Amino acid sequence: MDKFIGVRFKPAGKIYDFNCGAFVLKTGDHVIVETENGLGFGEVATPPTQIENKKGSRPLKKVYRPATENDFNKIIKNTEIENKAYNFCRQCIAELKLGMNLFSTESNFDASKITFFFTADGRVDFRKLVKILVKEFRSKIEMRQVGIRNQAKICGGVGRCGRELCCSAFMTKFEPVSIRMAKKQGLSLNPTKISGVCGRLMCCLTFENEGYVKTEKPNKRKGSKNQ
Repeated sequence: MDKFIGVRFKPAGKIYDFNCGAFVLKTGDHVIVETENGLGFGEVATPPTQIENKKGSRPLKKVYRPATENDFNKIIKNTEIENKAYNFCRQCIAELKLGMNLFSTESNFDASKITFFFTADGRVDFRKLVKILVKEFRSKIEMRQVGIRNQAKICGGVGRCGRELCCSAFMTKFEPVSIRMAKKQGLSLNPTKISGVCGRLMCCLTFENEGYVKTEKPNKRKGSKNQ
């Protein structure tokens, strides 16, 4: 039987399982793992757990080694690359007059790939921009257009409750939110009071919705007389 751990690469990000082999690890440790894009730097989110190897099951990628001081220094250098890439790309976007809002950049562990996150009202032809970025950084470039809720998750911030945004603090995925949830909870339907910093309905409306649904009085049968 092998042991696997759950590794998270971003705060409040999705947890991925890795085979930890003979390494003795605990929650909070930092590790270097094998990923589809090469080596990755992550944090142990769930402790080692034994798992049976089932026939035909896809083997888990392995933990390469526990992180060292040099790895942490590498992360610092990657952050400098990300900041430089962000400023350079913003300048290029302005010069090319592209209708896109760049808000974050992300480099993989070995700096062989840089991902640029942006929002836009529609599709953007950024082929010329990519050529400029490849020539400047000599790395693989990915332009990723995301929604406004993802922007809030990546950038973080403080909600109207005075606490860190739920999406950037602990939520790993977005659940559908509807105005009906606000109605059931007796909240004001004023958009400015039930919308988050992203401009969409607040994610926390889903947290207690199930409780309201369970305690809601059943609808009277059709044709029954009013009491």
